[in-house]
Amino acid sequence: MSTSYGTSPISIVGSPIERFLRGGVIPAQPLALTAERKLDERRQQALSRYQIEAGSLGIAVAVHSTQFAIHDVHSALLEPVLALVAETAAEYPERRPLLVAGVAGSTTQAVAEAQIAASLGYDLVLLSTYGAGDLTEHQLLERARAVGEVLPVIGFYLQRAVGGRYLSREFWQRLAEIPNVVGIKIAPFDRYATLDVIHGVGRSGRAADVALYTGNDDHIIMDLLTSFPTQTETGAPIRLEVVGGLLGQWAVWVKNAVEIMESVARAKAGDRQALDELIALNPALTDANGVIFDAAHRFAGCIPGIHEVLRRQGLLEGLWLLDEHEQLTPGQFEEIDRIWAAYPELRDDAFIAENLDRWLR
Repeated sequence: MSTSYGTSPISIVGSPIERFLRGGVIPAQPLALTAERKLDERRQQALSRYQIEAGSLGIAVAVHSTQFAIHDVHSALLEPVLALVAETAAEYPERRPLLVAGVAGSTTQAVAEAQIAASLGYDLVLLSTYGAGDLTEHQLLERARAVGEVLPVIGFYLQRAVGGRYLSREFWQRLAEIPNVVGIKIAPFDRYATLDVIHGVGRSGRAADVALYTGNDDHIIMDLLTSFPTQTETGAPIRLEVVGGLLGQWAVWVKNAVEIMESVARAKAGDRQALDELIALNPALTDANGVIFDAAHRFAGCIPGIHEVLRRQGLLEGLWLLDEHEQLTPGQFEEIDRIWAAYPELRDDAFIAENLDRWLR
């Protein structure tokens, strides 16, 4: 069984976990706010409709691109946003996007958030170290086991520039050994740390049961194309593949992201033209991401950059974030102008323009 929204068919065969293991595009969802910094339900729903109809495998909510502050007690936004996205996804029973809820904080908080997500019909949780304080690696593993009793867990190697921490190769091995861990989002923006995850999963004995998704927004295409050599815990050589992306960069230009994944599949099947096109596209996407995520200022303008792209396309009305001091950094607006003109092939303006009024109704 499959369905489509204007381009390629999307398989909906199998359980949520089976579909997740096969891989695909899972965009992070930004938080739509009004000028008064209240939830803009109309535009939040439009974002969900956009991401679903663009052909994504699923949607990740309450993650870094949604703003981690949504997990703070005073925000009172976590459950309403999770509920609204789940309600909007239910408009597409024939498509059934996977629903991924970001959970954070102490073990108690993370379990409670996972229980909220489960009650709303979410399929998996993305377990961040945000708000986890100074928990040791052993304590983080115990936290993952506790959350996994509620919903299947995707581990998250978050880059340090936005609140992540160093985690050892042994940590990733032990995490992958947990039966209810079904995936890892690799997002340290660091080649060496990325390989730590690869080697850890290889040695876990569960490499076939743990899907690897890139969160390295600076290295998307090459992560997807690379076949990573590693070893099992007995020393037997194996190769691991990154099967999809769970990305803040894919909060924008989602239809193009789906097309990239399709090209990756063709390239891995031996299509040399697809491979050449992806290699040519790789530096353009990295350049665009560096501007949108504001790498020049250590990612200070990352979330405003995402919002600015969506504002230009009409999906968001403004750049209102939970932290009123979080804004585009000096020169970032002009740099977005530059990549907008330089890389029209990355954008999906026509797709959005064609459907925006319906998504916003």
